[in-house]
Order: sequence, then structure tokens, then C-alpha cells
Amino acid sequence: MRAEANETTRVLVVDDDAGVRFTLKEMLRSLRGVEVEQAEDGAAALEKLAARPFELVITDLRMPRMDGLELVRRVSATPRAPRIIVITAHGSERFAVEAVKAGAYDYFRKPFDVDELLAVVTRALESVRLRDENERLTGELNLSRSLVFSSESMGRLAQLVQRAGSRDVTVLITGESGTGKERVAEALVRASPRANRPYLRFNCAALTEELAEAELFGHSKGAFTGAVKSRQGLFREADGGTLLLDEVGELAPPLQAKLLRVLQEGEVRPVGEDRPVKVDVRILAATHRDLRKRAAEGQFREDLYYRLNVVQLRVPPLRERPEDIPVLSRMFLDRFIGRFHTGRLTLPEGFFEKLSALPWPGNVRELENTLESLVALSSDGELDLALLPTPVATGAPATTALAEVPPRGEDGLGLKERVEAYERGLILDALRIEGGNRSGAARRLGIGRATLHDKLRKYGLDSAPEEGGEGKG
Repeated sequence: MRAEANETTRVLVVDDDAGVRFTLKEMLRSLRGVEVEQAEDGAAALEKLAARPFELVITDLRMPRMDGLELVRRVSATPRAPRIIVITAHGSERFAVEAVKAGAYDYFRKPFDVDELLAVVTRALESVRLRDENERLTGELNLSRSLVFSSESMGRLAQLVQRAGSRDVTVLITGESGTGKERVAEALVRASPRANRPYLRFNCAALTEELAEAELFGHSKGAFTGAVKSRQGLFREADGGTLLLDEVGELAPPLQAKLLRVLQEGEVRPVGEDRPVKVDVRILAATHRDLRKRAAEGQFREDLYYRLNVVQLRVPPLRERPEDIPVLSRMFLDRFIGRFHTGRLTLPEGFFEKLSALPWPGNVRELENTLESLVALSSDGELDLALLPTPVATGAPATTALAEVPPRGEDGLGLKERVEAYERGLILDALRIEGGNRSGAARRLGIGRATLHDKLRKYGLDSAPEEGGEGKG
């Protein structure tokens, strides 16, 4: 039972008789970890259920305002409904049977037999535990097919992915660049009833406004220069399935209005055509930006933000889950050892601890790029730690990389300022190594070029000279 894991199990007792409520509460106190609340009828019970989650509801059938049968029908229709046990008087078992058909888990009779009551309650709570465990394991299985992890925070995310994935709801996936937002989207699709339908992806920052509009919504022949033939567009190609809008925060304002129409009306209007076309597409959106802040600043439509943010899933950065670094590193090492045919490599002592000491501003992508470089440049079956970022190469903890930054009180710098100083140094090092080539520096850091530009502006480095043909523009 859940109580044995030292977790609180919330039970709601619903009966218009205060004496019955008191008796049930006293009986349930014999179960460890059970917290009991009371409601005098079905209407009051719904208010309590709306305010906080309960694992179990025990309700009488005959009550004023709203009877137990109506309560069962309403509660059973809600997502993640609690188990419901109904109380029936002698001779009215047929009403209990109706309640079970309406969604109740089980019933017991008045007058109460303590052993019978506790047996029914125990079975109900065990079924809740098994349901939650099955959901957790299924979610972890779905997410682990895209992402490797062992942390508790990613385990919680996996459970939320399973819940949101199985319901046809719009999901906004947030997180820093390189955390694996696209992999989370893949897991959502696998958990979805649309799993066997089309799944398409579009990077909202990749094209100009005109080309992005034609790519998303389609166009007729001759609608614009270069439109030599008509095109359906991604929304119609994904009809019945799922469309991921990556970096949705970069979508141009006119396209934001068109996207809002799709979400509200379920229809698109191709460029050059007058008549809208109905589509049935589930939208997943991903961004590394704070869309709420951008909406407040007038850079993103507030109504679109709320349409996209029905369910928000945040992918935690790697620095918040360092326990994932060893399992990720082993996977990347195996992959690159096979790719570069290096044979078995000897890992230096404390290798994973040294990796875990870094903040990894580029997250999983930066870790992957770093390990690819290490394996590619390995010699004599060993990894050269001198090729790692300086604080790891020296074997010093991450904080020593900031030793040159005075503690607060000497120069007024706290943790945030010290981390920013370290990040600024990494960016300058990457630009120096790449000869000022910003695209190369972004790849070395494991972040996108747009993210690098944001950080250059943040640290006042956007006027730094840029060299190399690929980095221009």
C-alpha cells in the first residue's frame, strides 16, 4: 500500500450523517499514512476534489443536493479520477451495482464490518498504487527510447509525458538549448493515440517569414515568385497526426496570428487561396525562451501563448541533474568508440566525477560534442583530459574555475555573477579557438547560433570581430 512507503494517502469521506463520517474516519485511522477529509454531500465533495487531489472517495448513495450516484458519474469523468467506494444500506444493493457501472470501484454495506471495510479500502488503494506505478514505468520506457537518464527529476518528467501524451492536448515544451526538447516531443508522440499517424517537425527560426508561411500553411501555384507548383503545407501533411513547432518563440507576428487561427478554428488558409481548409492536427511547441515574458513585452501574442501553454513540460538543464551525466557519458562513449573504431578506451580515474563538476551551459548537446571530440582525438587507448574544459582537465572542482572572481563582499559578486563570469570566459575561449567564427563557436559550445548571439548581447560581446566565411552574417 502507498502508506507503507511513508507517503500520505488522501481519502475523502462523503455522507450527510456526521456520525457516519466520524465512524469511518476512526476506522481508517488504523491504516498508516492515511489522511481523511470529510464532506456532507456530493456538491461539497466536488469542491474539495477541485481544490486538491484525493486517491480515494468513500461516499453514501442517498444525500441531499447531490446524491452519491451523480457524484460517481461526475468524478469518474475527470482525468486521473480517484477510486470511488460507495456505501449501501441493506436491501439497496441494486443502487450500488448502478454506481459500479457508472465508475465506482467497489461498495460495502451498512452497518459497517471493520474487516470488510478495510479489505475493500486496501484493495482500492493498492489498485491506485499499481496504476501510478504502471504509468510511471510506461512513461519512463517511452522517454528512455529518446533520452537516457537516471535522475528523479527526469523520472517525474517521464510520468508527465505519459499523462499528457495519452491525451489530445496542446503541449508547450520549455527548456534551455541542448536539453532534449525534441526528444521529449518524440516521447509525447509515442504515448499518443496519434502515434501511428504523421509526425512532422518545423523549425520556426529556420526560414524567412514568407517561406515559413508557405511551408506551414501551403500555397497555390504562382502565389509568389518561385511558386512554380502548389504545395499542401505541413499542417495538411500532418492532418490526423502531430506537428512540432520548434523554437516557436521565433515565429514572426503575422504567422503567430495564423497559428492562433489553426488552434482556435482548426483550419488553415494556404497562401494565394481564398477558402480555408479544415485540418485535425495536434500541436506540440518547443522553445528555449520565456514566452510569458516575451508576451508581456509585446514580442509574442498573449492569446497565442495561452493557447500553446495548455500543458507545459519543462526539461531540466543538465546542471540540475548531474546524476544523469555518467549514464549519458557512457552512452556517448560507446557510440563514438564504435563510430571511430578506436577499440576499448581507458577512462582516467574519477572521470565521471570530473565531468559532473562542470555546469554544462550547452547541456546534453555540449556533453555529447565534448565526448565526441575526446574519443576522436584519443591516443593509445586513452582519453586526453587536457582536451577538456580547464576546470575538469586540472581535476579541480567547478568552483575553482571561478577562483579568480572574488567572493561577495570583496567585489560584490555572488553565485549568479560568478557563473556568468565563467560562462563569458567559455564563450571567449570558444571564439578564440574558432578564430572568431560564431557558427563554429556555437557548435563547440553545444548551443544554437541564435543562443550564442543572445549570450553575446548579454555579455556585451556582440561587437566582437567575426572571422571566417561561415560565421559571417
